[in-house]
Amino acid sequence: MWGRPPEGCATARQATIQRALEGLSRSLAKELKKAIAVQLVYVATGAEKHIESTLRFLLSPRSAYVSGQVIRIGLPVGASAAPDDWSLPLAGKKVLVTGASRGIGASIAEVMAREGASVICLDVPQAQAGLDEIAARLGATALALDIGAADAPQKLVEAALAQGGWDVVVHNAGITRDKTIANMKPDFWQLVVNVNLSTQERINDALVESGALTSGGRIVCVSSISGIAGNLGQTNYALSKAGVVGMVQSPSPIFATHGITINAVAPGFIETQMTAAVPFAIREAGRRMNSMSQGGLPVDVAEAIAWFASPASSGLTGNVVRVCGQSLIGA
Repeated sequence: MWGRPPEGCATARQATIQRALEGLSRSLAKELKKAIAVQLVYVATGAEKHIESTLRFLLSPRSAYVSGQVIRIGLPVGASAAPDDWSLPLAGKKVLVTGASRGIGASIAEVMAREGASVICLDVPQAQAGLDEIAARLGATALALDIGAADAPQKLVEAALAQGGWDVVVHNAGITRDKTIANMKPDFWQLVVNVNLSTQERINDALVESGALTSGGRIVCVSSISGIAGNLGQTNYALSKAGVVGMVQSPSPIFATHGITINAVAPGFIETQMTAAVPFAIREAGRRMNSMSQGGLPVDVAEAIAWFASPASSGLTGNVVRVCGQSLIGA
C-alpha cells in the first residue's frame, strides 16, 4: 500500500486519511492467510523516483518475514545511484559487520558478500575461531576487537582509513545480562548499555567526523522488539534497544551533511543458537505469536539490512523496520 506522509499533508483531513491507512494495512496483514505480507509505504512528494530498491525488496522473497510495517521514503540523502547490476548492488563497497562470528551477524556477512561487497567481519577476540572461519569462507577480512573498549572507535577509524574508508557500517553486536530491575547489578546495567548503545554512538561519531565512513555511506543498526515493547527481566536490554531507535530517528545533522543514511531493523523471534536453548514451551510461543505463525531465520534480518545498505536506498533514513512476522508483542 502507498500513501503520503501524514505530517506533510496540507490539511487535517488529508493527514487523517493517510494516518488511517496504518490501521488498515496492519489489520489486513493479520487477516490474510498463507503468510501474505502487507506493508504501508509513505512516499514524500518528489521522492517517487527513489522507490525502486524498496519495491524490489518488498516484492521479493527477501522480505518474507516482514509484515505490517510502515516505511517512509523521503527525498534522497546525498546522491542516489541505482546499481549497474541489481544482482550485485553492493559491488565495490566495503562493509563492516560487527558481531559477525555467528548467528545473525554471520548471516549478515554472508548476504553482504553475496551482494558483491568486500566484508570486514568484526567480533571480540574470544570469538576468533568463528571469526576466522566466516572470514575465510567469504573471502572477507577478520577484525578481532572489543567494541566496548574505550579506544575501539579510534582503532576502527584507523582500520577504515587504511582500507580507503568504509561505505557501510552494520551495528549488529549486542549482549544480554537479564535480571529484573530489583535484582539488576550495576555492572550488568552499564555493560549492556555500553555495548548495545553508547558504543554505537561513539563509533558513528568517530567514523563520520574522520571521514572514515565515506560520503553517501550507510549506517544500519540492529534494535529489537524488546526495545519497542519492553520485556520482563530485560530492562537494561530494552532500554539500550529503545535507545537505538531514538538514535536512528533523531540522527545528528552531520549525517545528512555527508549524505549518510541511518536506519534500523528490529528482529522478533529468530531461530538461532541462543533461541534453541530456550525452554520448548516458551520457544513455541515465540514462534507462534505473530501473523506468520513461525519463527524467522537470521537471513531474514540480513536481507532487510542489505536493502537499507543499498546505494539505491538514499531515500530511506530514520526508518525502524521490524523483522518479526508481525509479532503480536508490541503490535
